[in-house]
Formats: sequence, structure tokens, C-alpha cells
Amino acid sequence: MLKSKYCIVFLMTLVAVSCDSNRVFDQYKSIPNQWHKDSIVSFKVSPPDTINNYNLFVNLRNTSDYKFSNLYLVVELNYPNGKTLKDTLEYRMAAPDGTFLGSGFTDIKENKLWYKGYEQPFVFNESGEYQIKVQHAMRKNGDVNGLLHLEGITDVGFRIESDNKN
Repeated sequence: MLKSKYCIVFLMTLVAVSCDSNRVFDQYKSIPNQWHKDSIVSFKVSPPDTINNYNLFVNLRNTSDYKFSNLYLVVELNYPNGKTLKDTLEYRMAAPDGTFLGSGFTDIKENKLWYKGYEQPFVFNESGEYQIKVQHAMRKNGDVNGLLHLEGITDVGFRIESDNKN
């Protein structure tokens, strides 16, 4: 009986992973306890080509300990030749009634947040290793200084999907 339960769980996991044919890169890093304002979560990726279009996402997992309806992130994309793109982005994390957005049936919500590719196609136009850095830029209303520790974010991820529209 126990063996058949493991087989079912394995098959469900295999089906879920194999159905994700657009995925090129998908990695998470855990945030222990609270996300310090100076803590940078980084990912290194070598895209498969320099001609196709891709969609880039920052993925987050949050719990009910997250106290805000939005989230500000600073995302930096470092190209192999040294060029750097740095963006300050704002994302909605909760509906007006306070209900968290994202998917998940438990206390943890998973959010797939657009980074690049939604307004115009994104192409990794240089071959080699790219580095993506993600840092929170949250502050309380009226405060000049950012929050030292951000509660409720458990994992930060980065995802690259092939764009099937090209």
C-alpha cells in the first residue's frame, strides 16, 4: 500500500514537470527568517541561444506574515560583456480586500511576476553566462529609509520561458 502511494506521487510529479515544455530555467533560493535589505539573491544562467525570444519572471513565495499589498524589487541583469540593466519594479501582492494574490491552497502563495518579455520580445543577444540579482526595496509609507528586514517572503526564484509566439 505504501509503495503504491509513492508511485502515485512520483507519477504526478513527473506529469507536472513534463507538462512544462516552455521552461528553460527555473530556480528558487530560500530566504531564511526575514529578507534583509542588503541581501541580494542571485542566479547565474547560460541561455540556450542568442536569437529566440524569451519571457523572464521573478518568482516569489510568501506567507501571511507578509504585511503589504505591494512589493518593490530592484532587479539587475548583468550581461556576459559587462553591460548591466537595473530596474526598480512594483508588483501587486494582494487584492483590495487584503486577499493575497498568487497560487496555492495553503498559507504559502506563489507569485509569478513579469520581468522581461511582456511589452516587447526579450532576446539574450550575447552568448555566455548572465547573472540576475534580486533585492527588495520596501519601505513604510512616510519613511525615507527602507525596511531593514522584510517578513513573509520565504523563497525568491527566477524563471525563463521560451516565447512560443515567434
